[in-house]
Amino acid sequence: MRMRKRHNLEPRMEKCADLLIAEPAETRGQWREALPGFAALHVELGCGKGRFTAGTAEQMPETLLLAIEKVPDAMIIAMERVRDLGLKNVRFMDIDAAKLPEIFAPGEIDRLYINFCDPWPKSRDAKLRLTAPGFLRLYADALKDGGEIHFKTDNTALFDWSVGVFADEGWALSEVTHDLHANGTVGVMTDYEAKFTAEGMKINRLVAVKTADTKGTAAGVLPRLRGASLVDARGYAQSAADNGQDHA
Repeated sequence: MRMRKRHNLEPRMEKCADLLIAEPAETRGQWREALPGFAALHVELGCGKGRFTAGTAEQMPETLLLAIEKVPDAMIIAMERVRDLGLKNVRFMDIDAAKLPEIFAPGEIDRLYINFCDPWPKSRDAKLRLTAPGFLRLYADALKDGGEIHFKTDNTALFDWSVGVFADEGWALSEVTHDLHANGTVGVMTDYEAKFTAEGMKINRLVAVKTADTKGTAAGVLPRLRGASLVDARGYAQSAADNGQDHA
């Protein structure tokens, strides 16, 4: 659903200007020096209205959280949440995930969050999913050895497909679940997550760890994503096998 345009966006953004990094590429490789005093650097792709952003930053004051969001009308709400809580460990950026190499040097990130991203259900659009091989290799370059991706989604078909992609790309998986909140709330929720959980929907989650076998952009040609429709819940590996695909 398209977000309502906020006519007072510009003055609100001006009031939160100190939270926005307008030219993040200028800080590539120097985030810890530019914003010192933090033990770890985490990045959130698609922070939306910032419930998860603010809650996570509040629980982890020793961590610098860089929140990325391409929709200004959502980002302003996140920025105001952070400002109103007086949090000093969050900054925002308006960039595309494909531009991560321009923003972060190799091994600069400790953890990456991907919450409720667009599933791009058609096979022809599979490469646009934030858990597609092309994106995972960008993340692998930017993450330190042992760095983590925390991935949550309500879309089970996307989740099952992504589990296969992570495995094929050499990530070590843990905490894989199709019902994160089965025994009560776990972790900080996003706005979508709170809404979906209240409606009785199950939330999928995993943690993927970068290992010596994880493929980065130097790994060569990306696998072809044929038969990757999310009409059903087949995993990536099964879909690829059906099409005679080689994952090397």
